Amino acid sequence: MAPPTSKTRPIAIVGAGVFGLSSALHLADAGYTDITVFEKDSRIPSRFSAAYDVNKIIRAEYDDPFYVDLALEAIEGWRKPLFAPHYHQTGYLNCITSAAPEKARATLQKSVKSLAGKSIFKDAVMPIRSSKDVSSLVWQYQHGALSGWTGYFNRVAGYAHSSNALKAAHEACVARGVKFFLGERDGAVKELVHDSSGRCTGVRTASRVHEAATVIVALGANVSTILPSAGKQVEARSWSVAHVQLTEDEASALRGIPVTYARDLGFFFEPDPATRLLKLCPMGAGFTNTSSSGVSIPPQQIADSAFIPPEDERQLRRLLAETLPELADRPFVDTKLCWYADTKNTDFIVDYVPKTSESLIVLSGDSGHGLKFLPVFGKWVKELLEGKRVERWQWKDQTQQGAEVASWRVGTTRDLKDLVRAKL
Repeated sequence: MAPPTSKTRPIAIVGAGVFGLSSALHLADAGYTDITVFEKDSRIPSRFSAAYDVNKIIRAEYDDPFYVDLALEAIEGWRKPLFAPHYHQTGYLNCITSAAPEKARATLQKSVKSLAGKSIFKDAVMPIRSSKDVSSLVWQYQHGALSGWTGYFNRVAGYAHSSNALKAAHEACVARGVKFFLGERDGAVKELVHDSSGRCTGVRTASRVHEAATVIVALGANVSTILPSAGKQVEARSWSVAHVQLTEDEASALRGIPVTYARDLGFFFEPDPATRLLKLCPMGAGFTNTSSSGVSIPPQQIADSAFIPPEDERQLRRLLAETLPELADRPFVDTKLCWYADTKNTDFIVDYVPKTSESLIVLSGDSGHGLKFLPVFGKWVKELLEGKRVERWQWKDQTQQGAEVASWRVGTTRDLKDLVRAKL
């Protein structure tokens, strides 16, 4: 292990999403004085980030106790002044319908089991044994079918307004002296620059070369576009997102509803008060975009992901019929595929790239659960720079493309080309 990086040596961070902004923030707070972030979008929050969104679930339910503890640490971070305005502890209604497949039932049992023994959840978890329990808890669902709903309600959970949280992190970084280059000319990194020994010495944009002692690639699902070797362990995968535009009265009536998740159908949140948009996501195994090299990467044009397949739309309408039937036939707006960076075991990647003399770090593998760690993720990057490595987050050389579907996802993976063909 090389000596810790001097706090005055230049650090370049490629990508201003969750992992990039959190890293910049924590490094600046730790006294690192020369940090530059590069982002190809012309604004932050970046439209290329998986967190460019109205909201994301904040919860601690994981099969793995390691992530339960990290999620609880993150929840404490959401309660601190910088992020508290963007965290809404509305609770988490986690259920299945009577038609749920066995995998969804098993996931529900694992979720409730993961909370056992943690003092923070004492008296905070309420069993849901019938549809009556659901409608008693959430009166707004009293007209829904709620077909055999069972599960539990967790009060120590909710959601974060992800775009606003990214804005807050960006503003905090700027206030701490972090420099930002945005846009295709100055912010889009075309390639990493290496010397003859393989050490990464900086990044090249369309306008110039920026030298750096340490380069941190935080491009999520796009990591393989600039670091092809990462394609062995990161698979770009997407899920559908849709919204219903509500009136002011409709949005007000739904204020305070919990994050509602029917594990065999999908989930939604309370409406965003500013836009009155109700966000919904169907449950599924996700969609890949396999390139000619066999590696899945996101489409490079945002417009190519601006749709959802008909089967997901039907699934979301079933979800609304189960809960808010008055909205079940409303048109969906702002539909899109949201791209994440999947790893085979859904572990993060927070490590040096081999054979670069510890000059190049890759951050990826959010696997659809990265935003909740925005307040704390950068701490782990700082620790890596200062000599602490997490074994399970290390670089892996084995092929990860075609990753198995994570335990909490139900359905079969399809490729984008098949969706586009069906759309045509």
